Amino acid sequence: MPGRTLFIVIILFITTNLLFADGWKTFGKKLMLNETTLISKILENPDAYVGKKVLVKGRVVDVCKKRGCWMEIASDKEFQSIRVKVKDGEIVFPLQAKGREALVEGIVEKLVISKADLIRAMKHHAEEQGEPFDSCKVTSGKTIYRLKGLGAKIKMD
Repeated sequence: MPGRTLFIVIILFITTNLLFADGWKTFGKKLMLNETTLISKILENPDAYVGKKVLVKGRVVDVCKKRGCWMEIASDKEFQSIRVKVKDGEIVFPLQAKGREALVEGIVEKLVISKADLIRAMKHHAEEQGEPFDSCKVTSGKTIYRLKGLGAKIKMD
């Protein structure tokens, strides 16, 4: 019996290594698009992309610390990024993804947020991140463009 258990462990180890041999781990649905869209192009004219499915590539600069329900992907242009949001629990992005390369497929969304809703969202975000928040600094609502994440591949090695 111990020999059989060892054999099974070895087979599982080999299979796992073969599955992740290229170092990419998939989250959510399998990526269907082959051509990437530059994040900078989306952000230049975001309304032209609203409702469209896109594939973006970039470095993960932040991940939701509480539930892994979003991650921020750096643009090809400095100081730009786009948030990828998924339904809580549907996909869980690991904290270890931060700093790693990612390919993400999703639908571009436009959110028009009132001042009151923005204060609530920013307060919630600050609580999740363990950061202070001052609602007096919010002076108006905001329009946000993000990706509704469908699937992602993250280089995990």
